[in-house]
Amino acid sequence: MYKKLFITVAFVAACLQTNAQTLAKEFKTTSNGNPISGGVYCADPTSLDYNGRLYVYGSNDHQEFLINGRQGENTYGTIKSIVVFSTDDMVNWTFHGTIDVAKLCSGWTGNPWYRGFHTSWAPSVTWHTSKRTKKDEFFLYFANSSHGVGVLKAKSPVGPWSSPREDALIASDTPGALQQSANFDPGVVIDDNGTGWLTFGGLDYDAGGTDLLPGNTRIIKLASGLAATSGSAIEIPAPYHFEANELNMIGGKYVFTYCSNWANRKDSDWNAYKAAHGITASKPNKATMCYMVSDDPTNPDSWVYKGEYGAHTSAPNNHSHLHKFQGNYYYLYHDVSLMDAMKSKGAAGSNSSLYRSICVNKATVNEETATINRVTLNLTGVTAIKNLNPYELQQAETMATCGGIEYDYFTNIKKSSINTLGNEASENLQVQMKEGSWIQVRNADFDTNGAVKFTLCAKGEGTIEIRLGTKTATAAATLNISSSDMSDNTIEVDASKFQGVKTIYIVATAATDLYLDAWQFTKADPSGIQTIESSKVGQTQRYDLLGRPITNTQQHRGIVIEQYTDENGIRHTRKSW
Repeated sequence: MYKKLFITVAFVAACLQTNAQTLAKEFKTTSNGNPISGGVYCADPTSLDYNGRLYVYGSNDHQEFLINGRQGENTYGTIKSIVVFSTDDMVNWTFHGTIDVAKLCSGWTGNPWYRGFHTSWAPSVTWHTSKRTKKDEFFLYFANSSHGVGVLKAKSPVGPWSSPREDALIASDTPGALQQSANFDPGVVIDDNGTGWLTFGGLDYDAGGTDLLPGNTRIIKLASGLAATSGSAIEIPAPYHFEANELNMIGGKYVFTYCSNWANRKDSDWNAYKAAHGITASKPNKATMCYMVSDDPTNPDSWVYKGEYGAHTSAPNNHSHLHKFQGNYYYLYHDVSLMDAMKSKGAAGSNSSLYRSICVNKATVNEETATINRVTLNLTGVTAIKNLNPYELQQAETMATCGGIEYDYFTNIKKSSINTLGNEASENLQVQMKEGSWIQVRNADFDTNGAVKFTLCAKGEGTIEIRLGTKTATAAATLNISSSDMSDNTIEVDASKFQGVKTIYIVATAATDLYLDAWQFTKADPSGIQTIESSKVGQTQRYDLLGRPITNTQQHRGIVIEQYTDENGIRHTRKSW
């Protein structure tokens, strides 16, 4: 009788509808894939993949947007942190917060001045397994303003990060470095022999440079620990080079990508260049992404210009990264589509400019010839490479798009020149929900049996509706939250509504200091017999950020999600190390 009454009451509660709500505006549409975030400005993308997940890092344009009062021009001068996102399906993106580079590099020497910390732009990342410790190590290189390159080190893709040096890695006094140009915009790769290489340089022409060959591009070998250089930097003779250096290994070849400059292109100069180098490629347009290929990065004459593969976007500058993930090549870049949408809907000042957003489109690459086809850029983005599993623990920061949830609506993200998150991106990161705010999660696969329970880890006061298909749909389930602490709240749901592949909307129809941390559905038993789950008091289950159980015999580095029950049998969720 108790079980029947419990299910009946829960079912009726799920079907009751609240009054019509005014939903928050959408700046990234509910059908497009680009940009990757519907509420965070970020630029200059780079990426690495690890344990089946793609991690994307970018310049934190949103930091300056908030400092400027959501208006005005982005001058990049107060960008002192790096944003981190990740995905395993290329559609739903988890925001891991920021890496507070200013805090990590606060101890850098300022003598000479150019070796002290200034800003953190245009990151480039890589990782390897240390031969000495046998542990995985992660390295993030960043443009220390236009004065040089810094490096950070971590033991997981999201941290904790630290500065392995007391000063910049690359500066004008680095052997072979540029003297008149900017030693910035790093691009790193570990080659097939396990050797690390770093490219950098741009902006002004170096000594003897011309419009066609500015002479402002360098590559240098990294020492085995990847936090120091080895030998002298060598020129890459990149035609019309300007900035946005990145490196890849494709088919055993070194592939260098960069953004072309704004100089005039003379046909006579280009025809002479083609004849001298035996190539047929057309001269690049202004501010487009170009690439060169080499078998030997230490030989400037080995680099062959292959052409233009990425168009100039709506942003005034251009920066991209090419990455192969789960068998597909992806082209990561930035535009200003989010800013344009926010300006048109009053969420950014009408005088706002240069606040950029990361996008991704599919790329086609011939690995045998290291040839990159010209990429088609659009807001549609890419299709999902897998469905999302709603029966695994999902972070509230995971979404395809959202409304009413922007950078400063995540806890541990503050409106200050130096963030307070610290060096552990994503630890204790939660999403603040206001009345009318919503989160969209795409391609949740409930299978044919469907879900019978929904658990939401949250605190505060409010009402959450789960809507399916569209954000204005009738609620498929409703959950009332009233808790002063972050705790699990569970309701029964109608399994017939939660079957197959669905687009989920988590909508706040009422909210007072309401924060969401994580959610999870419980799968229906195919036998049709449902019982109330019991758990031992004090029993703790540990999960990684993907919601996969971690056994006691496994070694796990990084953030751990713990679920446990207290002496009253109430289940709690927390993040820890």
